[in-house]
Amino acid sequence: MAEVLPLVEARLTTALGEPDARAAVTFLGTDRIEVLRFHEDLQGENVVRYATLGMSAHPMADPTAMVADPVEGPRAELVLSVRAGLAETDKVLRALAVLAASPQVEGLVVAPGASLDVGDPLWPGAPFTSVLVGEPGGLVEDLELDEPLDPVRFLPLLPMTPNEAAWKRVHGAGALQERWLANGTDLRDPHRGSVPLD
Repeated sequence: MAEVLPLVEARLTTALGEPDARAAVTFLGTDRIEVLRFHEDLQGENVVRYATLGMSAHPMADPTAMVADPVEGPRAELVLSVRAGLAETDKVLRALAVLAASPQVEGLVVAPGASLDVGDPLWPGAPFTSVLVGEPGGLVEDLELDEPLDPVRFLPLLPMTPNEAAWKRVHGAGALQERWLANGTDLRDPHRGSVPLD
């Protein structure tokens, strides 16, 4: 199903413009995952977006299924947005590739509300080791594919501090997002601290 990927890349460039850099990572026993970088100027604020390309080549399989369905099942790519020039965020590409390969490697189904932990800072000095998977459809519209294939969803990743990740495990993704909203948290700030959680 590699022919899905040119359509995915076309959808990304339609939504985000032409990428100004790309890198590829291959893990043993998995297909190649690319990470594309896009720059955007939002009312004078420079934002860099990283999008995976390769995760959607295969549907994500239910880890309890005896045999993975090669055709039907959810498909997704991951998108991370941060303010540019404030940290070495380009080093995030390996972490993003690891997360994008996790459905192939670990049989994970990545869905909105899930926490994904990479175990190390997302980039050097980052106060985040995990991300919350957000709802699709905002930044990049879903890509409809021919039947019986599921559409490709572009899932935003929202970096979480360890305290936020622990709080989310108890209270849920919706409660954490409400906290962020109530406190005006800038989720694109690569140095931001934890939102007040008491």
